[in-house]
Amino acid sequence: MRPNSLLRLGAVTTALVTPFRGDAVDLSTLEKLAVRQVLSGVGGLAVCTVTGEGPTLSMLERSAVLQCCMRAADRRVPVLAATGTNCTLETIRLTQQAEALGAAAAIVTVPYYSKPGQRGILHHFQTLAAETSIPVIVDDNPARSASSLSPQTLEALATIPSIAGVIGHGIQPPSPALRERFLFLSDRDDTSLAFLSGYGTGIISSGANVHPRLFNSLHNAALAGNIPGALALERRLHPLTQILGDQAPAQIKYALRLLLDVDATVRLPMVELDADERAAVFDALTSAAETRPLAS
Repeated sequence: MRPNSLLRLGAVTTALVTPFRGDAVDLSTLEKLAVRQVLSGVGGLAVCTVTGEGPTLSMLERSAVLQCCMRAADRRVPVLAATGTNCTLETIRLTQQAEALGAAAAIVTVPYYSKPGQRGILHHFQTLAAETSIPVIVDDNPARSASSLSPQTLEALATIPSIAGVIGHGIQPPSPALRERFLFLSDRDDTSLAFLSGYGTGIISSGANVHPRLFNSLHNAALAGNIPGALALERRLHPLTQILGDQAPAQIKYALRLLLDVDATVRLPMVELDADERAAVFDALTSAAETRPLAS
């Protein structure tokens, strides 16, 4: 089974931020941000991820965010929903909701904090697959989950028909059979060129919230083998990709405030940037200079 028989993604899928106004999700601004991404040529949208502050969203808010972005995308690009938690039953519930609303795929993390063993991880995804039909992308991020897929578990996941791919920049180079079977994605903008020059098939990008055209051009150049062009874009975007870290939602929202006058509010436990952090974002935007930022 070829991976694109389950899910078609372009080089860049944007992990979209969730804008807030006061205590509520700002659906009007969210729709504008989603349309901007689609018109910029990205290959997909991912909502309710960590970048989208998904862990802080209620089930009702997740539903509203997904439906809003699906309307904005208007079937021009796939919309993926992050539905993974460290509770299998809750993950099933959120994934069933995303499937019922028409999401193209679910992004499901390896269960975090409880640190399940390899059998537990496998059973988690087998149980999810038994209760849903939507394509699933496994998010393997040991820095967040404290657990990691072994090569043997990855091979076992390939036997589950609904598993379409895996996000994981630390995975050992996959076998030819797995490369034929899975989409291999990364969520690291700072190492995306090297990843796509190897076995990678696409990027779940936080930075594309800020400069979707530049990130899309970078990743398309890499996949087309235009390494000189990709390197030039990588150098241009380097200051931005280097500052996107644990506070990515706050950094991206502040960047969008400078570029598009978007409210930079984040939900606890995220906090807004301090003066030094704001200055770093401003400098990174000035370096990329696709659109001149407003005064900080």
